[in-house]
Amino acid sequence: MSRIGQNPIAVPDGTTFSIEKSIIKVSGDKGTLEFSAHKDMIVKQSDGFIIVSRKSDSSAHRSLHGTTRQMINNMVIGVSEGFSKELEIIGVGYQAQVQGKRLQLQLGFSHDIYFDMPEGITVTANRTEIKVEGIDKQLVGSVAAKIRSFRPPEPYKGKGVRYKNEYVRSKQGKTVGAK
Repeated sequence: MSRIGQNPIAVPDGTTFSIEKSIIKVSGDKGTLEFSAHKDMIVKQSDGFIIVSRKSDSSAHRSLHGTTRQMINNMVIGVSEGFSKELEIIGVGYQAQVQGKRLQLQLGFSHDIYFDMPEGITVTANRTEIKVEGIDKQLVGSVAAKIRSFRPPEPYKGKGVRYKNEYVRSKQGKTVGAK
C-alpha cells in the first residue's frame, strides 16, 4: 500500500478546490494551478480534505497513487503559501541584479549572463543572494537549477552559484613535490 497516497490533504481556508473529469483546479490567495490526473485515480473532496484512491492494486496504479496525491498537495501548498529557493553567489566580482523580468549575472565570464524569468516566477537579487519564488514547485526548482548551472560551485576555491546551506566538498590543490 502507498503510505503517502493514503494521507488526506487538508485544504486551508481561502483555498478552493474543484474536480472536472480528471482535471483538478486549485486556487488560492497566490494564484491558480491545474493538474490533469490519470483517469484511473479517484480524487474526492469531503469535510475540507482531499482523498486520493486508486481503482486496483496493479503496479501501475500503485506508482501513480502517491505521485498524484503529492502533486495535488504541492498545488494546495503553492497557492496558499508558495515555494522559494535561495541561492548564494561566492567569488570575487561575482554578482547578480534584477532588471525588470530579467536577471543579470556577472560570474567571471567575459560577458554578462541575462536570464529571462518564466511566467509565474519572481526573483529578487541582493548582489550575492538570489531568491526564486513562485506557486509551482517544479518550476521554482527548475529555474533555481538553471541559474545554478551557469556557474556551479567548483571544488578547489568554492567559487560559483550554490543553494543556500549547500555543502561543497573542497579538494586539496596541487602541491609541489620534492625529489
